[in-house]
Amino acid sequence: MKIGFIGTGVMGSRMARRLLGHGYQLAVHNRTFNKVLPLIENGGIYAETISELSSQCDIVCTCLSMPQDVMNVYLGNEGIIENARPATICIDFTSVGADTSNTIFEMADGRGISYLDCPVSGGPEGAESGTLTIMAGGEKTAFQKVKQVLDVLGDTIEFLGPSGSGSIAKLINQYLVAVHSLAASEAMVTGAAFGLESEQLLKVLKASYGDSRILRRHMEQYVFGRLFTPGGAVKYVHKDVRLANQLMQEAGLSQYTGQMAEKAFQTAGENGLWDQDMAAVIKPLEEEAEIIVESKQ
Repeated sequence: MKIGFIGTGVMGSRMARRLLGHGYQLAVHNRTFNKVLPLIENGGIYAETISELSSQCDIVCTCLSMPQDVMNVYLGNEGIIENARPATICIDFTSVGADTSNTIFEMADGRGISYLDCPVSGGPEGAESGTLTIMAGGEKTAFQKVKQVLDVLGDTIEFLGPSGSGSIAKLINQYLVAVHSLAASEAMVTGAAFGLESEQLLKVLKASYGDSRILRRHMEQYVFGRLFTPGGAVKYVHKDVRLANQLMQEAGLSQYTGQMAEKAFQTAGENGLWDQDMAAVIKPLEEEAEIIVESKQ
């Protein structure tokens, strides 16, 4: 079984490395060649083009940045659908809208190719350790055929239903990520503005109902140390919560907290923070309150 992997950035490179470490024959492609060099050095086979990779592999995995990247890689003239062999199974790990997933699924199905939307959660650390949560949508028979591959990458793997189901579940998760990020930032800035010591406040919140994984992650790993090198960048969370807000509208909701979260991430981006970690959404709030949330130690 030969696997192809397109998109070897922060997440994709770690996932591809795990597949190589478990003995899979792996072809790799990335538009920036330097990002595939470590994988080639570890046994990956470089494919110069998407069409070359697609025509050679039984399974094609993609982990890309934006919905338009996914559309281009799958549906372009030199893309996956045009060049993959019938019976190829495609696994897209990118966070996109259900409409994107459904469009690609239908195009793939018309060519005898299976397509699974399988977005992931767990960040770079989860990709590296193989403990990702993987949310799958598509044909169950295709999912079952690649389950052993997904087992290398994640420890919570759920088949959720027809095409688009995985993408919907991921956007709901990202909705909560965005909303919790904003709420945690507001809470910690308010505490600091009233003179509470930030680490002590966090200790209290961690022992209370106000605790959350996002609160702990953002404060302990990024905010207190003022280090915002991304695990998940502001631009990606903004993209995800924007798509998630469309889901809320389609569900019939007229007012929802994601609207405020989308605005907060938009503001952070417009302040030059697009490429910083999502925890940087706190920075415009700190500026507004004229306070910095940091460790005193």
